[in-house]
Amino acid sequence: MAELQELTAHHLMDLLARREVSYTDLAKASLDTIERVDSQVRAFVTVTPERALSVAAALDAAKAHPSPLAGIPIAIKDNMCTRGIPTTCSSKILRNWVPPYNATVVERLLQQQVVISGKTNLDEFAMGSSTENSGFFTTHNPWDLTRVPGGSSGGSAAAVAAGEVAAALGSDTGGSIRQPASFCGVVGLKPTYGRVSRYGLVAFASSLDQIGPITRDVTDAAIVLQAIAGHDPRDSTSVPLPVPDYTKSLVANVKGLRIGKPREYFGEGIDAPVRQMVERAIDLMVSLGAQCEEISMPHTQYALPVYYLIAPSECSSNLARYDGVKYGLRTAQDVDMIAMMEKSRDEGFGPEVKRRIMLGTYALSAGYYDAYYLKAQKVRTLIKRDFDRAWEQFDVLLTPTSPTVAFEIGARVADPLRMYAADLCTIPVNLAGLPAISVPCGFVDGLPVGLQVIGKPFAEETVLQVAYTYEQHTEWHKRRPNLEGSTAAAGGGAK
Repeated sequence: MAELQELTAHHLMDLLARREVSYTDLAKASLDTIERVDSQVRAFVTVTPERALSVAAALDAAKAHPSPLAGIPIAIKDNMCTRGIPTTCSSKILRNWVPPYNATVVERLLQQQVVISGKTNLDEFAMGSSTENSGFFTTHNPWDLTRVPGGSSGGSAAAVAAGEVAAALGSDTGGSIRQPASFCGVVGLKPTYGRVSRYGLVAFASSLDQIGPITRDVTDAAIVLQAIAGHDPRDSTSVPLPVPDYTKSLVANVKGLRIGKPREYFGEGIDAPVRQMVERAIDLMVSLGAQCEEISMPHTQYALPVYYLIAPSECSSNLARYDGVKYGLRTAQDVDMIAMMEKSRDEGFGPEVKRRIMLGTYALSAGYYDAYYLKAQKVRTLIKRDFDRAWEQFDVLLTPTSPTVAFEIGARVADPLRMYAADLCTIPVNLAGLPAISVPCGFVDGLPVGLQVIGKPFAEETVLQVAYTYEQHTEWHKRRPNLEGSTAAAGGGAK
């Protein structure tokens, strides 16, 4: 049998149900792997061994397998509230904040009696594409420790890729689940906006944020989505629709399926080797009986500027609450109230967060609201209409997840526009509120490439079916990085 840390969640579920491994042994395997490799990867902001082992011991004592995910080691992105465990958003302004409640997704996982191994690193307040914007440290890509894991859910993707946990939760505002999943060679699913509750997710851009799973394969993604999806009256944007059994969509058959290939996702800005890998994936789907045609989505070119007006505007509004008054960092300087707020924010927020707050405040300011924010919302509607027209012809769209493979740490830090371009293929999906998944579809120079499957609103079943069919006819998802023999220096370790 393979080492426990190399197995998928559904394989581990079978072992636990048959009592071929104990819950405590599985929890220890996760914690031991974190202890062994996280000094290189640096995926975790907080590790919770006592809680993890306590849950595992209770499950062993009960001598029953109470739910599908019981005992499975899972990590939570550190922008989701966890009662009694620090939730920092990888920001100095929340370094010591411990929430008094759980996010709905955390509550639902705890009801399944999962083992939470810890909280993962992210770009501060989920603002970034590389996890270099963390207020604490940079996470490293397990496939090459000199490269980024993607962002903002880089810690979650790296933790799964490195075998530290079987699955993790991430959040996706402009590609923050799918892009790091692509960079780290794992599966990342962004559900339809409203399918998963955002209650307890520390807000970045409220009309774009969505929580989803990062896993080793598509089956695991379906299982975790099943656990966290569903209506939540505490989230006004949560949609009151029944949740289907997503595991029933895991059928390896795409005969007659209509696939759209959006021309704009295969042109300028997409590295040729990445494009070739994705085109080979599409050719495979056609050979399996799917129909494929090219389509034009003309407003795609406006997605980046639209996103970087809307998201910073919402960020400016959401982050106004961090003023040093009720919770979070307060400056130690003896100043008046206004200066206290200014200095607390200056000391607590990092450069990228400050940049986006300033962009958003400017776009919302008197005299510029109509020219920037309102105009961006109108163009957002045009982008959504491009997708609406596509759904008249196609069941899914297939594109690259990222224009490139993982880039070197430090390569884009001084060039924000180049950094923002990393989300070229993922941002339109958030603007339209659609479901999409990234699955491994090859390697370029030893680094993973992701295939993005985009679906109609609340058509996660179709997205999963297409991704599963591709996965079952390839071996890419079975590859694992080799960290044990790595000598690349990443420094530090999990707290």
